[in-house]
Amino acid sequence: MSRRSAGGRALTPTARVRRLRRRITALFALTSAAGLVTMAVLAVRSDDARWREQLDQAMNLDTTQAIGLLAYDGDDRLDTTDLVGTMDTGCPQLTVLSVPRDGSTGPVVDHAGKDPCLVGRPADVRAVAEAALRHEDVVAVDGRSVDGRPVRLFAEPFFAPDAEGPTGRDGAVVTLYESTEAMAEHRRTTWLLSAGCAVLVVLSAAVGHMLSGRAIRPALTVLGQQEAFLADAAHDLRTPVASLRMLAETALRGDTDSTEALRRTMRLADGMGGLVDGLLTRARLMTGVQTLAREPLRLDQLVEAVVADAPSEGHRVTVRAEETVVVADPDLVRRAVANLLGNALTHGHAPGAPAEVRIEIAREGREGVVTVTDAGPGLPPGVADALFERFRSGSGSTGLGLSIASWVAHAHGGSLTAASGGPGGPAGRGGPGGARFVLRLPAAAS
Repeated sequence: MSRRSAGGRALTPTARVRRLRRRITALFALTSAAGLVTMAVLAVRSDDARWREQLDQAMNLDTTQAIGLLAYDGDDRLDTTDLVGTMDTGCPQLTVLSVPRDGSTGPVVDHAGKDPCLVGRPADVRAVAEAALRHEDVVAVDGRSVDGRPVRLFAEPFFAPDAEGPTGRDGAVVTLYESTEAMAEHRRTTWLLSAGCAVLVVLSAAVGHMLSGRAIRPALTVLGQQEAFLADAAHDLRTPVASLRMLAETALRGDTDSTEALRRTMRLADGMGGLVDGLLTRARLMTGVQTLAREPLRLDQLVEAVVADAPSEGHRVTVRAEETVVVADPDLVRRAVANLLGNALTHGHAPGAPAEVRIEIAREGREGVVTVTDAGPGLPPGVADALFERFRSGSGSTGLGLSIASWVAHAHGGSLTAASGGPGGPAGRGGPGGARFVLRLPAAAS
């Protein structure tokens, strides 16, 4: 079952690979985001607990010192004289509350600082004191001052000396610190962590997109090569297959001589065999499946052998060669030269006239050079580079020969160029001058 896009259309293999890349990128970003957000949340909570703990430690020192300055008179009544003389500075606010042991009344304020810099709401102060007495332990809570500023309230209980009867009074010392600055610093830390997480998530998405792109690049390359191969095969096999079908239908109707039909069938079969061979060679070169069997070879002898094996059919091929040794794959070079010669024999002459092709083999510096010149109509301006692209064919050819020859040249580290042959053509007969193809291959060391 084929996979489809949101619009209901079937996705191509390339589209599926690209969608996979987007999903990998999203998964990478989400995974990074989950880890970063988790770490940020833990860091924010840790910072929140830290500034509260720091305030609580400072207030705990104040309440402990204040409790040490409390005393009881002979009637077990609370005496705050030493506390008032020592710690009544107004900042932080110190409040001493007490409550009878029999629970007959609620907390009573025994002392409150004079002109405190910060005044807590009475209900909050009483509530934290009652909580400290109830739990018999220190209690710290967040609250608000009477003018609305955020504060931290800390209460520490104290207990009256044992006395007969429920006449003793237990109590708690409550201190107040303003937490505006600490909370602002905490908010800044939170915003910085949030912004840092956002930036890191974006960066991780970008890195994930880049890495996923590198990961799927070979797959996209293979898919592109596969699609190009299939397109080449469909494009170039369509015509000979149609010709075979028409020939078979003609033979079945008895409209042609059976011997002639068989001859034409064999020619078509040979052409299709060569076409399939060319397609496979080009596909192997593109994908790197076919490795180069480099070895020293006589380029002049190889070219002469190719010319000798080529069907002349009345054409004239002239070879001028000097001894030239190159390091290359013999089979691939033979195919490249044969393709250049076949192209010259096919296109390098006027209609109805025999082709005149001149091939020159020479060594130029560190390269062995094969020059194929014909007497055809020449090359139109601006099409020399396009000749080596697939589907760039003339009548009667597959369009793969020059493409394969170019691939062979570049696979060996050489080059293949095309240009007009110059005035007079190879045979010096005047006219447009034909076309010249120059194949360069690395020469063997002298």
